[in-house]
This record gives sequence, structure tokens and C-alpha cells, in this order.
Amino acid sequence: MNSLGGYNIEDLQPGMSGSLAKTVTEADIVLFSGVSTDTNPMHLNEEWAKTTQFGGRIAHGMLSAAFISAVLGNKMPGPGTVYVGQTLKFKAPVRIGDTVTATVTVREVIVEKRRCILDTVCTVGGKVVIEGEANMYCTTAKA
Repeated sequence: MNSLGGYNIEDLQPGMSGSLAKTVTEADIVLFSGVSTDTNPMHLNEEWAKTTQFGGRIAHGMLSAAFISAVLGNKMPGPGTVYVGQTLKFKAPVRIGDTVTATVTVREVIVEKRRCILDTVCTVGGKVVIEGEANMYCTTAKA
């Protein structure tokens, strides 16, 4: 582990994983709208959203994707790592009151480049809502 509590590249092995769960609230959606400036009525206007294929408001996809970032930055590989890339496939909507579980699993470790590739997934009630892949630049025990 590094001095911040994150995993160094030398500590990582395929199959290692980390996760977190977060219940999406009205406040989360409003705050995310403000920070991102994404005020799409799909997220903020229930009456309008009822007329869409979703039948009501849905959370921002990138809000749920941010939970993946939280796992990567706080748990696996953890503090000190830096995003290099992320792919995302949005599979189903997330709504206020849904508990999103974000899980990342180490797929590949490239020690000589200080990179790791992780499978990323968000689920609600066992149903996949986002899947993708993260590429991270990791800390090293070697100076």
C-alpha cells in the first residue's frame, strides 16, 4: 500500500475488487445538476418526464458513473491513482430512491507502465445499469 492507503501497482492482482453502495436522493440530482450544469428536464421535471419512455424522472447517467470514480479513487486501486480512461454503457435508468452499487474488479495489471485495467459495473437490485472499463495510472513502491 502507498502512504495514502491506496494500492501500489505491485500490490494489485487480477480479481481484486472494491465496491460501494449509494442511495440516490432528490438532493443528489439537484446538486449534480448545479455542479454539472446539466438541467435536462428528464432529471428535474417530473410532469414532463412522465410523458417520456421512462415514465418519470431519472438520475443523470454520469451521477451513477461518478460512483465508479469514487470506488477507484477511494478503495480500488484507491488514493493516489489517476484516471486515464473510462468506457461506459448505460443499460437501464436509475431513479430517486434506487440504491446503486458500484463495483470495480482488476482485470489486468501492467506493472512496467504502472497501469491497471478494471471492469466497472453499477447495479440496482442486482440489475446492471452501467458497465464499462477503467484504465488507471497507479502509484508504485519503487521511487
